[in-house]
This record gives sequence, structure tokens and C-alpha cells, in this order.
Amino acid sequence: MSVPPSSRELIVEADGGSRGNPGPAGYGAVVLDPATGETLAEAAEYIGVATNNVAEYKGLVAGLKAARALFPDATVHVRMDSKLVVEQMSGRWKIKHPDMKPLAAEAGRVFPAGRVRYEWIPRERNKHADRLANEAMDAGKLGRRWEPSASTAGLDAMAARNAATPAGPPGDATAGAARARAALGARPSAGTRTSVPGTGTAAWPSTASRPSAPGDLPDEGLFTEEALGAPGDFEAPGDFEAEAGTGGATPAVPEQAATATVPAAPRQGWTGPDMGAPATFVLLRHGETALTPEKRFSGSGGTDPELSAAGLRQAEAVAEALAARGTIQEIVSSPLTRCRQTAAAVAARLGLDVRVDQGLRETDFGAWEGLSFGEVRERYPEDLDAWLASPKAAPTGGGESFATVARRVAATRDRLTAAHAGRTVLLVTHVTPIKTLVRLALGAPPESLFRMELSAASISAVAYYADGNASVRLLNDTSHLRA
Repeated sequence: MSVPPSSRELIVEADGGSRGNPGPAGYGAVVLDPATGETLAEAAEYIGVATNNVAEYKGLVAGLKAARALFPDATVHVRMDSKLVVEQMSGRWKIKHPDMKPLAAEAGRVFPAGRVRYEWIPRERNKHADRLANEAMDAGKLGRRWEPSASTAGLDAMAARNAATPAGPPGDATAGAARARAALGARPSAGTRTSVPGTGTAAWPSTASRPSAPGDLPDEGLFTEEALGAPGDFEAPGDFEAEAGTGGATPAVPEQAATATVPAAPRQGWTGPDMGAPATFVLLRHGETALTPEKRFSGSGGTDPELSAAGLRQAEAVAEALAARGTIQEIVSSPLTRCRQTAAAVAARLGLDVRVDQGLRETDFGAWEGLSFGEVRERYPEDLDAWLASPKAAPTGGGESFATVARRVAATRDRLTAAHAGRTVLLVTHVTPIKTLVRLALGAPPESLFRMELSAASISAVAYYADGNASVRLLNDTSHLRA
């Protein structure tokens, strides 16, 4: 982490609504990284019949608790469009309503008062939380619970941030976000900082040296989930290879990268101080779904398919293999069903709980969800060409760009490495997050993504050290599936 948890600042935006006041009500809250604007966590819930103000307070409580779950020692900047809540929580207005007093007291207990400040913002600047609240109310109307994997509340916010981002690769928080943003994509050369050798457990292959992360600056990746993630996908689909392989379109290098002053890069070697045991992420891609062998786009915006019969067998096989290794201490999963099913199989063997993290979800492929690459080429040729040519281009219909996904993945990595230093954690996730983590750890350029193969139910591993360095220890191990 570039910023230790004790000095980390988070932004919480919260809102609540009632269709009738009182009437069917719900709340929404989002936790943001103030440096990047990236979404770190979302919360929403239908709460039955309540007033607007009660729903707003419940949104505040949920947002503060989500922030505390990420960084218990953080300072928090709360932004809401409720003048009442902001003034009451700031101590300038008295709280008289009997339904709001206990909620205000609960909000005040989440963080010490000195670590939370409140700001009123106009409603148009609180659209993310407002949309979450409305999604929760819509779900409640149908007798359902709000599902994070089905939410599209962050899309408008993401699009606005992307539009406001200057040209050049997005900054990466590992090994110093401030240095990364200052360099803005310049390629590192020889420097003076040393790295230290890996000291991980015997269960995951170690490396002779740990490369630093000079390539952390570009946070973009061009690859899909089911459509391009099965064995051999980066060689087999001729359409994709022709457009985005070695001889096709690749992300353009910002003009400034050719002229910017070249910063010093960390030197690789064995001479630095021992930084202690790393946070080791064992990266498990979920098992097959019905869409996997058909190589169809399957991200976080589609039907959320379950594991197929083959996928369930793969999940059991990988669970047996991980149980035999015996080094997994915690399990964190993407919220999507195929990952949660895979994680559950492992958790049952290891006797561990599964924690869900929204940051590990797959790309939202918009209108391309469920389509094959050829079908997308036929229906949306111009959009596909733009998507292949630039990591900032989003799929048709409001999907996520890969630059946006990479920023989310990097922020998730930073949170998890800070929370799990010295531990071995299984992350059950998808093609995009895994390949992004591997590329950033290697400091490799974006086109390196097209040289990686990532099979269903495969295991990879990356270790992260206290000095910001990383070591790729395993990639696409499928030996457990060949038994």
C-alpha cells in the first residue's frame, strides 16, 4: 500500500429514499478512494416502510460500516445531499425525531467523531448513492433483495470519472501511487532502490528475484472472461488475434511517454532489508459454466450463470488439491455465482468461511454478454474495433472499459494486501482480474496479456511484499484437473 491504513482517507457517499414518505424505502451507500475516485465498496438495502430521513440515516450507517470494514483506522469524508443528516451529524442541529436518534447514535459509534467530517453536496453530485437506493427499492417492490452483482449504479460515475481523466495510462497504487501519477506512464530505467528475495511458503514456487513494478503505471488490459479465457484463447480465435494480437491493434502509448523525464526504477537484487513474509494471493479462476466451452462473453452484467456439471467437478478437484497443499488461510470470492460455488467447494474442504469482495467481479460486457466473439463482430463491428484499439473504450450498451476494471482491481489488491500481510489468501475470481494482477506484478506492458493462457479452474499465485514489490510464483496450473 502506498498509504498505511492509519492515515488512509476514504469518501463515503450515502442516500436514502421513500416512495410515499413514509412508504416503501431503501438506502444506498458507496465508499470511494479520494485519490482515484474508484469505487471500493457498495451497499444497498430495501428497508420496508419508512421515511426519507430514516432511509438516509440507514444509508449513512451502512456506508460508515463499509468504510470501517475496509480500513478500521481510516479518516472518513462523508458527502450527502441530505442537509438534515449533515447538519445533525455535524452537531449544528438537534435530533428530535425518535426514529432518527438511535440511527444517529449508531452512526456516531462506527468511527471516533474526530475521524469523520460531513459535507452537504447537491443531489446531482450524489447520483451513485441515489441510484443504489433506487435499485434497492426496485428490488423490494419485486420481493427480492438487492444483489451487488446485478447493480449498474456505478456505471454513470465511472463514465464521468473516465471522461475527466487526462490522456495517459491510469495510475496504479502499488509501489507508490504518488510516484506513478507523477511519472504518468514514463518507462523506468536503472535506479537505486533494492529489492529482496522471496520468502514464501514451500507450497508455492519461489523465484530467484522479485522484480519491482515499473509497469504498474498502465492499468489497462484487453481480454474477456468466457469469450477469450479458455485454454488457447489467445491463439485460437482468429478474429481476435488479427485485431488485437501481435500484429493487430494494441493500446496506444501516450505521447508524453516518449518525452517525459525517465524516473529511476527499483533495482532488482538480493541486498535489501528483509521485509518479512509477503501477502500471498493464490488466484483461482472459477470452474466452467455452460458459456465457457462456447467462448461467450460472460461478465458481471449478464445472467450470472452457475457452474456446469464439468465446472462442479473442476471445483471439487481444485478443492482437493488446495487441501493437500494446506497453506490457504482465508478465502475471498467474487460475488458472481460461478465464483461463489467454486469458493464454497474449497471452503468445505478447508473448513474456512468465504468473504465476498465486489472488487473481484468480472468486467461488465454490456450488450455483448452471452454473445460469441463472432456474433459481436457481426452486430457491433465499430464498437468492437474501438474496444480492441483502446482500453478506455467500453463495450456496447454501457459496459465497463478495461482501464476502469484495472483501476478497480488495483484498488482491491491494495486493500487486500494491507489487510492480509504475511498470510496466504485464496482469491476466487475471473480472467480479467487475474491477468491484470499478474501483468501489474510483472511490470509488463499491456500487450503481454495476449501471451497469457488462463484455463477454467486454474491456479496462479502472486506474492506482495511490504516494500511494494511483487513476485509471480505460479501461472495457470491445471495439474489438479489431469488426475
